[in-house]
Amino acid sequence: MSESTAKSSRKPGRVIRPHGSRQEGSAVAKLAAGAIGIVFGDIGTSPLYAFRETFVGAHPLDLDKLHVFGVVSLIFWSMTLVVAIQYVTILMRADNKGQGGSLAVVALLSGALRKSKFGWVAILLGVFATSLFYGDSMITPAISVLSAVEGLTVVEAGLQPLVLPIAVGLLVFLFVIQSRGTAKIGALFAPIMFVYFTVIAILGLTQIVQNPEILLALNPWYAVQFFLIDGFQAFLALGSVVLAVTGSAALFADMGHFGRRPMRIAWFGFVMPALLCNYFGQGAMIIGLDEAGARAAIQNPFFLLAPEMLRLPLVILATMATFIASQAVISGAFSVTHQAIQLGFIPRLTVKHTSASEAGQIYIPVINWTIMIAVLILVLTFQSSSNLASAYGIAVTGAMLIDTCLLAVLVFTMWKWKWWYAVPLLALFFLVDGAYFAANLTKVPQGGWFPLMVGGFAFLLLTTWAKGRKIMRENMAEAAMPIEIFTKSAKNSATRVPGTAIFMASASVGVPSALLHNIKHNKVVHERVVILTVNIQDVPYVEPEKRVEVTDLGDGFYRLILNYGFMQETDVPAALKKVKECGMEFKMMQTSFFLSRQTLLPSEKPQMMIWREKIFAWMLRNAATAMEFFKLPSNRVVELGSQMEI
Repeated sequence: MSESTAKSSRKPGRVIRPHGSRQEGSAVAKLAAGAIGIVFGDIGTSPLYAFRETFVGAHPLDLDKLHVFGVVSLIFWSMTLVVAIQYVTILMRADNKGQGGSLAVVALLSGALRKSKFGWVAILLGVFATSLFYGDSMITPAISVLSAVEGLTVVEAGLQPLVLPIAVGLLVFLFVIQSRGTAKIGALFAPIMFVYFTVIAILGLTQIVQNPEILLALNPWYAVQFFLIDGFQAFLALGSVVLAVTGSAALFADMGHFGRRPMRIAWFGFVMPALLCNYFGQGAMIIGLDEAGARAAIQNPFFLLAPEMLRLPLVILATMATFIASQAVISGAFSVTHQAIQLGFIPRLTVKHTSASEAGQIYIPVINWTIMIAVLILVLTFQSSSNLASAYGIAVTGAMLIDTCLLAVLVFTMWKWKWWYAVPLLALFFLVDGAYFAANLTKVPQGGWFPLMVGGFAFLLLTTWAKGRKIMRENMAEAAMPIEIFTKSAKNSATRVPGTAIFMASASVGVPSALLHNIKHNKVVHERVVILTVNIQDVPYVEPEKRVEVTDLGDGFYRLILNYGFMQETDVPAALKKVKECGMEFKMMQTSFFLSRQTLLPSEKPQMMIWREKIFAWMLRNAATAMEFFKLPSNRVVELGSQMEI
C-alpha cells in the first residue's frame, strides 16, 4: 500500500464526535492539529530538496525566469491536481469503514469483485502498491534527515565532513527509540510542526513581497510554455518536480486516524498554503538574484531564505521536522505490515503493543531493524540528498499510479459514476500520474532501481505467502474429516478427562489436525472441546457484539469463531473471557490450547515453482508462533506437529 499508508500515533478507528456545534468544532480542531503534527511531515519536508533538485539534479535547468516560473507553476498545479483534488477531495471518499490506504481499498473492493474474473488484478495492484511503500519507507528517512543536516554547510562550509556522521547518528537514534512507543516519541510533534510550517511560510512570504512577479506562476500557461519550449527536458524535470508531492498517499492512508474532515481542514487551511508560500518564495529569491548569485543560491535555496543569523536555528528546526517525517513513515511501515499480516499476505511476526490503552500503537522489531539497515546502507552509499533524489520518486509515483487504477475501479464498480464525467477526470489523473511515473523511470540507472528492487522483493514475498497459505488451506480442507462424523466416533473411542481443550483451526469446517493427532496418540478427549477459528474479515473493525459465533456440536464439542477486522488486535484470552455460550466460563488455568505446526515436504506434483515453495517453507519456519500472535498463555500451550505436501 505506497502502499502507504497508516502512519499515526493515534488509535485507529472512527471518530466519535460530541453533540453540539461548539464541542464538535473543538473536537475537529484537535484532530486537525494532530494531523498536522503527524501526517504531513513527509510532504512538509519536501521544500528542503524538491525545488533545488529540478535545477541541480540529474537533468539541470537554466536559472532564468522561463524555467523558474515553469517549475513553480508545475509545483503549484501538481499539488492542486494530485494532492488537493485526487487524494484529499476524491480518494478520501474511498474509505473502508473510515480506513484509507491501498490495502483498505483492496479489502473494500474484494467483496465487490469477488465474482469478477478480473478481481485478482485489483488485489495484485494493491499488494504491489503496498510493496512499493516499503521502498519509500527506506528512502524517506535517508533523504529527509540528510537534506536537513546538509543545511549545516550553509551555516559553515567547513562542517561538510560532519554531515554524514551526524546524519547516521541521528538515524540510528531514531530507530533505537522506536521500541519506546509512538506516543512518547510524538508528544511534541504537533507544536514542532506548527512552528515549522509557520516559519517556512513566513520565509517564503518575505521573498514574495520583495519579488511579487513570481505570483504570475499561478497561471498554468507558464507550465505549458515550459513544455512547448523545452520539450523532453521539461518531461525529465517532472522526475524532480514530483518530489513536491511525495507523501500525498499518506494523507489517504491516515484518514482513519483523524477523519476525513479534520484532514481536509488541516490541508486546505494550513499545510498547503504554507508549502506554496515557501515554494513561491524560493522561486522569488532566485529570480531576484543575478546569474552568479542564483547559481550559488540554488545549491540550497531553502536555508538561504533565512537571514544568516537565523540559519542555524532553521537547520535545527528542519532536522526536527525531518525526524517527524521519518517517524511517520516508520510507524506507517508497522501499521501496513500489521494489516498485511491480518489479511494473509505476510506470515505472523512478533508485534509488540507499546500502549496499554491505544491499540494502534505497535512496534514490529524485524521491520524496524530491516528498515534501519537499509537506510544506513542508502546514506553511506549515496552520501548526499541530491544523489538520493535519483532513487526517490519512483516508488511514490508508482503507488500514485496504482491508486489511480484502484480509483478507476471504484468509480465504475461501487460509486457508479456517469461515464461522461468519470472518464475525463480519470484521464486527467492517468495523464498526470503516468507522466510522473514515466519521468521517474529515467532515474532507474542512477538509483531508482533500489525502491523497485525492494518493492519487487516485497511483492514476491507477499504473493508467495498468500498463494502458499491458500494451497495449504485447500489441502487441509480436502483431508479434513467432517466434524459430525468425528464427534460420534470420538465419544466411544477415547477417554474423557476433566478440563477444557481449545484446538486452533485455520478453517471453520472440518477437524483440525492437532485434534486428530491428540486422539490418535493420547487416546483422550477433554470434557469440553472447543475448535477455535480466528476469522479476519475484509473490514477494519468488527463490532464487539459481532465478535463471537458459537455452534454447539453436542457431547461437549463446540465450534467457536472469533471475528476481527484487519486493523484490530487478536487477543484470544481477552475475547474468551466474554464468551458465555460454550457452557461454563473459560478459566485459563483449566484450559489447554493445542496448536498445529506443519512441516512441508517436497511434492511429486508441486502446486508452486520449487524455488517459491522453498521461500514459502522458509517463511513458514520463521513465522512467529500462534501462541505469540494470539497472546496465548505460554504455560497452557501444546504444539503437535504434522507433515504435509504442497
